[in-house]
Amino acid sequence: MHSTLNKIWQIIRRLSGDDAYERYLKNYAHYHHQETHQSDAPSHCAGPLSKAAFFKQWQDEKWNGIKRCC
Repeated sequence: MHSTLNKIWQIIRRLSGDDAYERYLKNYAHYHHQETHQSDAPSHCAGPLSKAAFFKQWQDEKWNGIKRCC
């Protein structure tokens, strides 16, 4: 029962975007390591965005592209 409720909760979080920052961090760590530390190029590690900066960027991308006539 607990497992089913946990799965439902994870689906709700994903659909609402509540887990967006956690998914960003997981993807950031994976791709950052692949892109930066697997090559011989010098790396410039700035680190992931803070939670506040991530959500500001997410909101800006979501709402800045809306064009309406009214």
